[in-house]
Amino acid sequence: MSKQTYRVCFCFQRRFRLAVSEAPEDIKKLFEQYSENGIMTIDGLQRFLVEVQKEDKATREDAQKIIDSVKHFHRKGVNLEAFFKYLFGDINPPLASLGVHHDMSAPLSHYFIYTGHNSYLTGNQLSSECSDVPIINALKRGVRVIELDIWPNSTKDDVDVLHGGTLTTPVELIKCLRSIKEYAFVASEYPVVITLEDHLTPKLQAKVAEMVTQTFGEILFSPGPECFKEFPCPESLKRRIIISTKPPKEYLEAKEVKDKEDDSQRGKASDEEAWGNEVPDLKGSHVANYKNDFDEEDEEDTDDGEKSQHSLAPEYKHLIGILAGKPKGGFDSWLRVDPDKVTRLSMSEQKFEKAVVTHGKQIVRFTRQNVLRVYPKSTRFDSSNYNPLIGWMHGVQMVAFNMQGHGRSLWLMHGMFKANGGCGYVKKPDFLLNSMEVFDPKIKLPVKTTLKVTVYMGEGWYYDFHHTHFDAYSPPDFYTRVGIAGVPADSVMKKTKILEDNWLPSWNEVFEFPLTVPELALLRIEVHEYDMSEKDDFGGQTCLPISELRSGIRAVPLYSRKGEKYNSVKLLMHFEFI
Repeated sequence: MSKQTYRVCFCFQRRFRLAVSEAPEDIKKLFEQYSENGIMTIDGLQRFLVEVQKEDKATREDAQKIIDSVKHFHRKGVNLEAFFKYLFGDINPPLASLGVHHDMSAPLSHYFIYTGHNSYLTGNQLSSECSDVPIINALKRGVRVIELDIWPNSTKDDVDVLHGGTLTTPVELIKCLRSIKEYAFVASEYPVVITLEDHLTPKLQAKVAEMVTQTFGEILFSPGPECFKEFPCPESLKRRIIISTKPPKEYLEAKEVKDKEDDSQRGKASDEEAWGNEVPDLKGSHVANYKNDFDEEDEEDTDDGEKSQHSLAPEYKHLIGILAGKPKGGFDSWLRVDPDKVTRLSMSEQKFEKAVVTHGKQIVRFTRQNVLRVYPKSTRFDSSNYNPLIGWMHGVQMVAFNMQGHGRSLWLMHGMFKANGGCGYVKKPDFLLNSMEVFDPKIKLPVKTTLKVTVYMGEGWYYDFHHTHFDAYSPPDFYTRVGIAGVPADSVMKKTKILEDNWLPSWNEVFEFPLTVPELALLRIEVHEYDMSEKDDFGGQTCLPISELRSGIRAVPLYSRKGEKYNSVKLLMHFEFI
């Protein structure tokens, strides 16, 4: 090797060497404030926990556990290095470890519920495989509502799960049901709801009834008549499976009637005219079938059961624990509250966005007692999602998401359901349940509290990413985006300065976020690596429910685009409510 080559290699290695992580100046000053002669004693650490970390009930025993955990023993306490290790360690997370702490004795309609859409798809909405694997993954994450589209198989003698009218490959219903039973309560003991989009004949509906009862047995929730007057509570439904669908009907007969009605209304409009400019590049019949399938979903709960009452499958009908339905007419009919009957209403993302403009208060009233499900619009072929806050701020319980993808909307969904011990049920704020005054998210309210966020520093990319992942010839240039997702008045994003060539960026920047509705707010955190010539590289993200955010200096672990926690990447941040 020539001397010149040796120098280049040596320089290259030096550029990628990791410096020693050093405590920020604020941390050093706090250590000095609560220590004596370079040592923070048990009493000093306890005072720090109470005064800075706002852990009012912290004891000397709590302080001793921290000292023991950092494995940096000293006869009287910890030095600065050990104190910094505690602050940046896994024992100092940003969310309170409260477990399930919401009141779980209210009706199901009083909760936001972790809800999946087309839960069986492994990828896009048009050509991916159908499988029980994404269902298993969703249940492991804590998702509580699984959607299955059920169709006759190719020989019409059994039932498949697939996205009808597309090129998706089917999976047997029985395989999905068995996987649901096995994994339903791995992440949470609270009930799992299976929403069925039913495209079956009465004979196959009876077969589904047999499959469901044999698979789930005693854990299947069998509703009584009182269930349709008020929903039961999650506490009473622990480790139970609930079926939700519309009353059974002869699907093919009803669809034939519906298609004739649709044809007479549409005339001979082409598929392109019906779809606007968003028609996928599919061959003719597939486009028609795909659109018909989504029309059927969009009109999922039309009240056409009257046409075929003679052909109901009674065994199937008695399985329904949450009755779905949609009266004839428009928003006024759909959102009418019946004091003697509760129901589940489904609405597409597009229709819901129209409804909130003209019927926002009616939606809030409806969702006090009834369950509303909103699902992604039909043109989201790539399994992307929409802003879930629009649903939550109107009381929507089932904001249905494609869980197999990634993106900022899904990060918000993951963040919301970190609350309440990750059990998949989050109690709605009282103002969405208040019968005296209807909450209007469009009105700007007074500021309730202000969240002050200090972004100190980050670490871990050197260990979790290849050393040339961000830049081929130098360490990365990181910056952090931090902000709020919530009602329109609270939503904002800000960013730190870019720090060049540093695996251990130390920003030491402060941001303040006034919050008018902190109950619905999520703290958004993203790290990116600046790239002058191309799109900035992704360096991690997390979303945290403000309602459970711990005050004080905390270690904030970051996650990948798909929501998987990195082994080492984390930020050191300070949260204060002022």
